[in-house]
Amino acid sequence: MKQKTSYRYVFFVFAISSVYLVLIGTLFWFFDPTKFVQIFTSDRTFYSLKLSIGIATVVALISTLLAIPAAYALSRYKFPGKQFLDNLLELPMIVSPAALGAMILLFFSTKYGSALQDHTTQIVFAIGGIFIAQLITVVGVSVRLIKSVMDEIPVRYEHISRTLGATQWQSFRTVTLPLAKKGILASYIVAWAKAVGEFGATIMVAGAMPLKTETLTTSIFLRLSSADIDGAVIFIILLLSIGFLALSLFRFIAKKSTR
Repeated sequence: MKQKTSYRYVFFVFAISSVYLVLIGTLFWFFDPTKFVQIFTSDRTFYSLKLSIGIATVVALISTLLAIPAAYALSRYKFPGKQFLDNLLELPMIVSPAALGAMILLFFSTKYGSALQDHTTQIVFAIGGIFIAQLITVVGVSVRLIKSVMDEIPVRYEHISRTLGATQWQSFRTVTLPLAKKGILASYIVAWAKAVGEFGATIMVAGAMPLKTETLTTSIFLRLSSADIDGAVIFIILLLSIGFLALSLFRFIAKKSTR
């Protein structure tokens, strides 16, 4: 039975949405089309865009690959400390990105963190810092999203495949993963969008050095710091465009998903 629309409740949707529409509309008050072409085609912008998208793509892929077995374990098994570990994965969501970045920075200030950098690659105030900051910020979210997908897949499907002679790995690979693939792809898109828009942890660990560790989000900070309002607005609009595109793709995949 189709429920009749109650506009008393719909009013709140429009009221909340109007706040965001006003904020977006304010951007175009400062938007300068001629400066947009100049900034968008500059080497500095191209570097920031390439760095942001490149690292976010790798980070989202690695976090998804790490999250799949972790999410499966949390969804299917009982083991000592499960509840504590499950809560710990919420850390990127309950701690501000700046605080999380400060924690990463403090770790690399210890002798163990320094030794790790000496034997691998430079992390603090380097491109490696962007990768680490984004990965730590995103991977917990990926686990949470993929776990919610696997929770929706009935365990009996796996039990049936086991009774037919499949091993645990074969059951996971041929039953669970195919059923979860659209949800995993959707979680990858969310992780990618979150990595592209990450700022707090990134600037704490990697800094914001032009043509070195400058991402799209740190470009906004740098341009506002130098009172370049028009430039900051252009980068905000660019980030919004990327975010809405990723969200539209996520919703399209979610709508096509059978579960």
